[in-house]
Amino acid sequence: MQIDGAGRQQRGHVLLIAGDAAVRRRAVQVAPSANLAALGVLPVPALLNSQVPSDTTYLDGARDPNTVLMRLRAAAATPGPLLVYLSGRLTLDRRGHRLHLALAGTTASTVRYTALPWDWLGTELGARSAGPTTVVLDLVADKSAWPVLQEYGSLPASPSADVYGVVVPPAFAGGEERVSSYTRHWIAQLRRSPTRPTNLQLHAFAVGAAALPPGTLVLPATRELTAPGAQERPEQPERPERVPDPRPHIHALAAGGRHQEAATLAQAWEQHVLQTHGHTSPEATHWAEIRADLARMAGNYRSATQLWINAGRTRLEHQPPDAPEVLAAAAGALYCWTQLKDQAAARDAGPELVRLLRALPSLEPRLLRLTQQRLEVLEGSR
Repeated sequence: MQIDGAGRQQRGHVLLIAGDAAVRRRAVQVAPSANLAALGVLPVPALLNSQVPSDTTYLDGARDPNTVLMRLRAAAATPGPLLVYLSGRLTLDRRGHRLHLALAGTTASTVRYTALPWDWLGTELGARSAGPTTVVLDLVADKSAWPVLQEYGSLPASPSADVYGVVVPPAFAGGEERVSSYTRHWIAQLRRSPTRPTNLQLHAFAVGAAALPPGTLVLPATRELTAPGAQERPEQPERPERVPDPRPHIHALAAGGRHQEAATLAQAWEQHVLQTHGHTSPEATHWAEIRADLARMAGNYRSATQLWINAGRTRLEHQPPDAPEVLAAAAGALYCWTQLKDQAAARDAGPELVRLLRALPSLEPRLLRLTQQRLEVLEGSR
């Protein structure tokens, strides 16, 4: 029997919360109920990373934020380890300018009454007196919440909790899988590992394998990911055949601010793939896209823009223009191009980007129009 500092028997708790689904153009971006169902089949000790006796609470379809608050408060009172998982849509109370987790039935006009204020999460978890606290997030921000998140550069949460997860921007189209990519890979790694990985390792693997949309907010923030596992020296790049799946390690390096090491290791793996599979192989294109995203994480938007454009053109040679991978490459190129502050660099890359976007008939016309308009302004400023 495990006893905490106050003499109470330790007991863990897993609280799984499904907010409102996020839908764009009738395509589901995140299906919280499906995510909870997938997590629900895992053994609680694996989820909690503890063998203490534990309780599990599922909140799916809640419409009253006070109901969620009561469950959150009860879970926070647990004397042992606590895992809180939240999935759904982040939205904004436009009047109070506060972030909320949309619940079932939440609309833009009812946010203040039907959604969970995000700061309630930090308040309740911050009051915990004993036991480690882990928060895992798989969220989509809607158009009202996304600018606020970009302003923050992160998603505020309790400083006493270890927070891992992703917040996807509002413009991505969503996929065919019901369980979202980040949660799916988190679960897959838990199932296949002979020993339970740390939460940091699970997070790094899920982020590296999930093919997240460009611009996704990854938590912890870039320079906060400093756990020992992220600080290990990388394998020697001339022997890439020794990291069975190097992507989580490469991402952890970049997320820890070690951008040059991450780029060097990725370049070594790309060369290995080129020699093994050829320059036009899907594997080679995938590694070019990894290097593009590493350049984005390092703030090298010029290189990232060109790499994404090249990846998009390569994919167009082998895939239809409405393939998700083609659209994702175009979205990556467009996002990085909009972040370019150097007008000459933006002007140089602009024509290639426009040609790529023109080749995608399923692309939202407004995006091509805005790109052309910005390029015209840049050309006129010579």
